[in-house]
Amino acid sequence: MKYLEVAFSLVPYSETACDVVAAMTAELGFDSFVPTDEGVLGYIRQELYDAVALQKTLASFPMPGVSLFFQAREMEDKDWNEEWEKNFYEPIVVDDRCVIHSTFHKDYPRCSYDIIINPQMAFGTGHHQTTRLIIRELLDEDLSGKEVLDMGCGTSILAILASMRGARRVTAVDIDEWCVENSIDNLRLNGISNVEVFQGDASSLSDKGPFDLIIANINRNILLQDMATYVSRLNAGGQILLSGFFESDLASIRDEAERCGLRYVSHRCEGQWTAARFQLSAS
Repeated sequence: MKYLEVAFSLVPYSETACDVVAAMTAELGFDSFVPTDEGVLGYIRQELYDAVALQKTLASFPMPGVSLFFQAREMEDKDWNEEWEKNFYEPIVVDDRCVIHSTFHKDYPRCSYDIIINPQMAFGTGHHQTTRLIIRELLDEDLSGKEVLDMGCGTSILAILASMRGARRVTAVDIDEWCVENSIDNLRLNGISNVEVFQGDASSLSDKGPFDLIIANINRNILLQDMATYVSRLNAGGQILLSGFFESDLASIRDEAERCGLRYVSHRCEGQWTAARFQLSAS
């Protein structure tokens, strides 16, 4: 599966502007982002890329005084472990309880939960705020004996943590074959045997579950589109953790969740990014 890398440059640069770029382009199919000194790199499957639609979307960039430029290129084959080691990837520590690192890291903090991720692609290492938000939710969750779904699993960081937190079984699903292959390798690295990984989208869930907890860290449009499907695979009294959207989108996410029979429980934010928890009635 071929990917394009689109370099977005922002003048003046700010993390907030980068977050806005990520949120806007995620709705066009961009699924991963890496910060740079000038802006952000966005990654999209080649068949989904539409330069005209991207230009039109960015023309409505909502931050006055910020100039935005972008340039696309086809990603070359390379050793991404080596690239991350040289340029990007540092261990991630969440609340001094969970550390995410690669096999090439020799000096990293010791935490209760130690997750090894080898990035076999240009993205998926857990640096994004939405991943950290869901990690914090899982660290506070009693998953003992529960059936869990990690939808849009990426490298399966969240699936691995759910297993470590006591889940009986975890189903991990992603539309990208690279993510499925990398997830399987990462499960092996962490000695995880109760996670099954499948390639597909929400339409592939009809024969899976039901689940006690569903995690979906994707983007606003996909969450709205697939909410009813998620709810149909949820046990009575089960919960859904949603992320991949801005706090300004919480109202629309909440409206759709409640329309599908869910009850809003809580949400937390990091920067402008949000994770929200919803519950299905037990009766």
